[in-house]
Amino acid sequence: MIQTAESISNWHPDKICDLIADNIVRECLKQDKNSRCAVEVFGGHGLIIVGGEITTKAIIDYGKITREFYLKHCNKEIGVITNIVTQSLDIAMGVDKGGAGDQGIMYGYACDENDEFIPQEKFLANRLLEPFTSDAKSQVTIKDGIITDIVLSVQGKTQEELRKYVLDFCDEYKLTIPNIYCNYTGRFEIGGFDADCGVTGRKIVCDQYGPRVPVGGGAFSGKDFTKVDRSGAIMARHIALNELWKNKAKEVLVKIAYCIGKAEPLMVIAIIDGVEKDVSKQYDCRPESIIRKLKLGYKTL
Repeated sequence: MIQTAESISNWHPDKICDLIADNIVRECLKQDKNSRCAVEVFGGHGLIIVGGEITTKAIIDYGKITREFYLKHCNKEIGVITNIVTQSLDIAMGVDKGGAGDQGIMYGYACDENDEFIPQEKFLANRLLEPFTSDAKSQVTIKDGIITDIVLSVQGKTQEELRKYVLDFCDEYKLTIPNIYCNYTGRFEIGGFDADCGVTGRKIVCDQYGPRVPVGGGAFSGKDFTKVDRSGAIMARHIALNELWKNKAKEVLVKIAYCIGKAEPLMVIAIIDGVEKDVSKQYDCRPESIIRKLKLGYKTL
């Protein structure tokens, strides 16, 4: 069995866009907990475009808070264009009565491979990036439980610096020394929006469990918690952890399916060590119930 997963830093262009979108949602929910938000961000080469649908009582200058966030996060000025309109009334009439903000299938997962209960290759890819505050990506390949390859690209670091860091990392985690590929083009000095464009929702596999686990629905970023892409996936993870601990299992995969405008999900399934179980009676997965139970709000973004 060979598994590979990657991770990206908060200074990667796609992740910058996710963070900008969530910063807008956070400010909306902070002022008005009933805000409805679906924000998309495109950025690169001196310009950010913010679009989407927001219905809120919050008073916000979307361009201003976007420029301020980028300046604080990246220490640079940038131009901003905004095009925000209110949520479609056709969608609102379903959400207003407690229904899901969209259809879709959401996945949650938990396993016993480490103290974060995620696939080991994703766990290590995430940990590799923890010290870095620039544009960066990592990738880890595991074959039959042994790490065979580590790829690490970090803006502003030399190949020698990164190789030493990876060797120290392997020593810290008691890993067999794998093949190591650091800044493999030979140089990585230009990064972030100076090198590439970014878009919200383009790293949904990185945001979750890596490619070992299916992804469904859509991105989390830019959405309030009436959007089951976000709240449903959070609840699916909550169920997966509960079932893992309760059953002393090795791994649990949870699937929840929704219909737009309908509060009750169409399916809540937990696959526990390969055995499928209907858990719809055990967990209340209506969007409003999830928000209340897990205390989802601007502080949890």
